Order: sequence, then structure tokens, then C-alpha cells
Amino acid sequence: MKLMLFAPELLLLLGSLLIFLFSLTDEDGRNAKNTAIAVAVGTAILIFSGLNNNGDLFLGAYRVDLFSQLFKLMISLGVTAVLIFGRELKDITDDIRPEYYLFLLLSALGLMMLVSSIELITLFVALELSSFSLYILVPMRSDQKGLRSQMEAGIKYILFGVTATGIMLYGMSYLFGLTGTTYLVDMLPRLTGLIGEPAAIAGIAMLMCGFLFKLAVFPFHFWVPDVYQGASNETTAFIASVPKLGAVAILIRIVMMAAPEGTALINMMVVLAICSMFYGNLSALVQTDIKRMLGFSGIAHAGYVLLGLMTFKELGYATSMYYIFGYLVMNLACFLVICKVSKSGENVNVKDLTGLHKRSPVLAFTMAVGMLALAGIPPFVGFMGKFMLLAGALKAGQLTLVILAAINTAIAIYYYLSVVKVTYCDNPDGHADLHVDFATKALSVILVIAIIVMGALPTQVLAIATSAVQSIM
Repeated sequence: MKLMLFAPELLLLLGSLLIFLFSLTDEDGRNAKNTAIAVAVGTAILIFSGLNNNGDLFLGAYRVDLFSQLFKLMISLGVTAVLIFGRELKDITDDIRPEYYLFLLLSALGLMMLVSSIELITLFVALELSSFSLYILVPMRSDQKGLRSQMEAGIKYILFGVTATGIMLYGMSYLFGLTGTTYLVDMLPRLTGLIGEPAAIAGIAMLMCGFLFKLAVFPFHFWVPDVYQGASNETTAFIASVPKLGAVAILIRIVMMAAPEGTALINMMVVLAICSMFYGNLSALVQTDIKRMLGFSGIAHAGYVLLGLMTFKELGYATSMYYIFGYLVMNLACFLVICKVSKSGENVNVKDLTGLHKRSPVLAFTMAVGMLALAGIPPFVGFMGKFMLLAGALKAGQLTLVILAAINTAIAIYYYLSVVKVTYCDNPDGHADLHVDFATKALSVILVIAIIVMGALPTQVLAIATSAVQSIM
């Protein structure tokens, strides 16, 4: 039954409409919060139960397959995690909390529609639904110190987002002019003989811009540190992890249009990957605000994701999927701790984690595992992801790129371990103990187990990702 193919999206839409009604009467956002969590959990269950569903909807513009279902499952799980550990919304005033949950679910809905879109106009509509919801979420933060940094962050996010979207639309017009269709399935064979043409390369490159912006790849990264710092901790947790899943899913579909003859695109991605890794890691070295540090770290990790895409092989695409799934879990573990350490929703500095192992052993261990995984220390998922990405790039003949990526891995270890050092090697020095509720402890354990299991059993996860990639090739 075709209705079941669209059931997760329908549940998210109905949940959003229900929260909209709550926004008219719910004064403290409690009903909206409970509804949002229930809808997110229900969506994840629906997707998991229909993981092997296949079919086309909306005149072939929307495709449900293993590839899209895997990304939808991770998106729904990511939203659920953010809603659970961020349910206090310490820095969001009571009167706008229903609207906050409304736009969070709408952004998730847009991302889930995005990964199933195989037609340019449908893809654009889904991307904008997700993006405009985020543009509204960023300024939703109480002005505690009168700095209004959230307003500056929101404006920067909109301006850079609109610019990237404009470039993307211009690329779509090129591809439509060359192929006479907006369907990606029909574009692929028609571009085969045109991929050496400058217009085709320019069209694909400009189309990628909208998603390189989402992934925070250099030079579409300038919004990252200010938005991460200016938005509330919960909003940053979502922006830093979940939208990147949608970006990687569409980038895989786009890169396939240039394979295997897109040498110019390979060279472009090599340059972008090197710039992203060096800029992100070197900038992160001097940060004291953990969210800014994770922002620059995200730019560097975006460069690693490109290593898999530039191979133009299904194993490379699958490895990029594996890495972004792992990055989601690692990032959420770190932001869980940030949200709990922050007393009233303020930003957290590295020094605020001083002696955390005595104040809250669960949070300290979660932060340590998250940071060590991001640094690429075995046996965590970050190590296996980077290892497989570097091995794939080496097989593709990118020796110089692999060497530079390995150097960047060494650079990143310093600032990640500096957080672990403060957490475990320093005394609390007057910092109060932290109370952690059962739900947060349970989520911490789940995230830590996921980081370890994905790192210890990469073959199984990679096999599922490879099957998903094969379903769209």
C-alpha cells in the first residue's frame, strides 16, 4: 500500500499540526514537548518497521528505498535524541516553546523528504522547508546578557543560506537546459556524453553548492562558528548533526551524475577537502567555547566525508554514509553533555568541564568517548571511519591528499584531548555537582554503546550502507 511509503512523513506532518494547535493554548510548552517526543519516536519505529519498503510516489519525483530509509531512520533517531536531552530548553522562554518544537519537527520533515527526492523541484522544496525552519530556530534564544548574538547568528545563517541556494538554483537551470528534464534518473544517462563539457561540470558543481553549505564545507563554512555560538545549545545540537545527513545523501546522488569521467569535479573536491580540514582543525586549536570548537571541528570532518565521495565508487559512497552516521552519534554525545553542564542555557567553555569526572561520572565518560571518537582514537567509530576513508582515497590514487588528511588527524588530537584532560585530570575547584536524570543517563549509555559498536563492527554497518548505495545505482 503506497500510503505506508509516506507514513513517517505523514506522522511528522500531523504531529506538527497538533503542536501548532498547542501553540494557541499551551503556555509552558509541556504538551508540545511530549507530543514532539512521541511523534519522533513513532516516526523512528515506522521507518524501522518499513526499512525494506520500495516504491515511487508523486509521479516518480519521490522514491522510497533502502538508501532513503536508512537516512530517514538516522534523522528520526537524531531528532529523538535532541528532544530527549534538550527537553528542558533552558534558554528558550516558555511562551515560544511550542513554536520551537513545531519548527524542529518541520525541519526534520523537510530533511526526510529531501533524502527521498529524485527530482530537482521536489528536492528544492524539501530543502527550503528544512532550511527556513532552521532560520527561525536560530534566533529563538532568550537574551540573557543583552548581546543579541542569536540575532546576528540568524541573519548570517539566512544570508549565506540564500546565497548558496541561489547558486544551486542556477546550477539546476544549467542541468535542465542540457538534459531537458528535472528527474535525476533521466539526467544520469543524458549527462554521460556531456560530462566533459564545461556547462555540465559547472551545472553539477553549482548544484552541489546548496549541500556543501549544509555540510559546512570550505568555502561555504563562514556561518558555522557564529551560528553555533549564537544559537541555543539544543538548536546547535540539531544543526551540527542532523541536517548533514540530508546533505550527504543528496551529494551522493549528485556525484553519481559525474561518475566516472568527472575529473574536474574530483580535483574540485580534493581542494575543498584539503581546505576544509586545515581551516577547521587549525581554527579549532585556539577555541575556548566548546560549541565554536565543535563548529570548526565539523568543518574539518566535512572534508573527511568528501574523501569517500571523490572516489566515484560505491564503496566510497558507503564509507561516507558510515562516517556521517558515526559523526551524528559522536556529535550528539558531546552536545548531550554540553546541554547538561550548562546551568541556565548559556554557552559552555572548556574550563566549565573542570573536574567533571567527580561532578558527574556519566557525563564525563560520555564526553570523553565522544571526543576520543571524534579524534579518531580506536576502537571507536571515528577511527574506523577515517581509516576506511583514507584507505579508499589511497586506492583512488590520492596519495598527497591522504598524507595531508593524516596530518590533520594528528592536529585534531590536540584540541580533542585537551577537553578530555580538563574533564579527567583537573579538580572541580568549586564547580557544583551535576544531577543527571534517568532518561539522560540511559541516552548517554545508548550513544556510548553505539559509538563503540559501530567502531568494533564496521563490516556489518558498511555492508548495509553498500546495499543501500547499490539500490540507487
